[in-house]
Amino acid sequence: MTKHIFVTGGVASSLGKGLTASSLGRLLKSRGLRVTMQKLDPYINVDPGTMNPFEHGEVFVTEDGGETDLDLGHYERFIDENLRRESNATTGSIYSSVIAKERKGEFLGKTVQVIPHVTNEIKERIYRLANDEVDVVITEVGGTVGDIEILPFLEAIRQFRKEVGRSNVCYVHLTLVPYIGPSGEQKTKPTQHSVTELRSRGIQPDVIVCRSDKTLTEGLKRKISLLCDVPEEAVVSAIDARNIYEIPLVLHAEGLDRYVCQLLDLPGEPDLAPWRSLVEKVDAATTPVRIGLIGKYVTLADAYLSVVESLRHGGFHLGVKVEVDWIQAEEISDLLADGRLHDLDAMVIPGGFGERGLEGKIAAAGYAREHDIPCLGLCLGLQMMVVDFARNVAGMAGASSRELDPSSPYLVIDLMDEQRNVVDMGGTMRLGSYVAKLVPGSRVEKAYGEPVVFERHRHRLEVNPRHRRRLEDAGLVCSGTSPDGRLVEFVELPSHPFWVATQAHPEFKSRPDRPHPLFYELVGAALDRAQSRTPTLPDL
Repeated sequence: MTKHIFVTGGVASSLGKGLTASSLGRLLKSRGLRVTMQKLDPYINVDPGTMNPFEHGEVFVTEDGGETDLDLGHYERFIDENLRRESNATTGSIYSSVIAKERKGEFLGKTVQVIPHVTNEIKERIYRLANDEVDVVITEVGGTVGDIEILPFLEAIRQFRKEVGRSNVCYVHLTLVPYIGPSGEQKTKPTQHSVTELRSRGIQPDVIVCRSDKTLTEGLKRKISLLCDVPEEAVVSAIDARNIYEIPLVLHAEGLDRYVCQLLDLPGEPDLAPWRSLVEKVDAATTPVRIGLIGKYVTLADAYLSVVESLRHGGFHLGVKVEVDWIQAEEISDLLADGRLHDLDAMVIPGGFGERGLEGKIAAAGYAREHDIPCLGLCLGLQMMVVDFARNVAGMAGASSRELDPSSPYLVIDLMDEQRNVVDMGGTMRLGSYVAKLVPGSRVEKAYGEPVVFERHRHRLEVNPRHRRRLEDAGLVCSGTSPDGRLVEFVELPSHPFWVATQAHPEFKSRPDRPHPLFYELVGAALDRAQSRTPTLPDL
């Protein structure tokens, strides 16, 4: 029978439930277990697809087109499994489903209530992931114990253990153990209160993971064990790690996976040699390269989480420490004059929506093109690179995107004909995995090492086929297209060190031990530029 692990949090948000859950998933996979993961989010939005990145960070897209929480990116990167839209459920989606069932008469006229109808729907979302191909389902409950929105989820996972049996469920609770400077002590009281709140909802944690900046002493572990009614070996000290990929090793050293497997009667011994090798590569990546990220939401790093991690993945395997220079797209005109862009070793122009900052992205693309700075465009980034090329190389004055200037004489980026009269713009979005054919001998074909690739998408505008011939005649290579040749998926300039863009979001498929080819190539080009600009000292 499938085993279930529920990860909850207390005291404060952003303690690292997602990374803790992901790390536990990695440890269980290292034992040969088949693991999948899920996030239950208490917000009322149906999904994060319409949320401002400043509110919620990036929207992570799954293979089947689910617009999901960014924690699913951590899950995929750590357990190296492609998740589905079912791996993220929100209060909004759950209530929408319950209300739809009520309208269809599925409740036979009964009064619809949080218990049992909403809690049953939550449990159904968890059951969907449990099948004969999965040994363990790890479910993270968003928010913190005590939040009013989280109560139906806590009740649902309490009932879940009753239904599937105590031996098939493990509750892991993440709390904060702060260090109080004036007293010189770590305080367990926040953990005690958090566990008390969780127990008041009928859930006794099996494991308590304590986040802190210093290792818990054995005395503190005994105190937490006594006051929170868990064995001492179930109190895990999770100190700040040097990098996120070291966390599984930190938790393993504390015995987290051993205790959970003992509790759930899970077999196997961990083989952590590949992961230790990865962490060694992370530690050894010391050669600095500076890569500018030209974005609209740069004041919140989580808005580009997968992009930054993908850059780092490429760096790990090249011995490079990627230093991200966060550049506000709206300020590009000022930066062109002060040399900040010229000092970059490479740049990335990521995705986004809306007209704000688009001219800055176009200017950055042009600067990279003219000054031989390696540049990778992602989704919107491809669109702005095409606009730059159309305006400044192909002689199409005033060329633009429908998103920026619908009255442009050359809408090189536009909706496809069949989309223009669709009222529901969400219905025109290309979401999830799509296939692309690569041009033999092109830079992207050499990077991927294969002629056909699958990448995830999240956009509605495309390179306008009406202007494609003129762009190609001017030297732009459409190096990847949809199978029917209609949609442009990749573009590049053969004469440039690295001026490549994709309509997709390859950052969602990069892994720490298997960097995405485009990011690997970009970081490699950045390293070449950095080394070419470093003066060579004469032999003495």
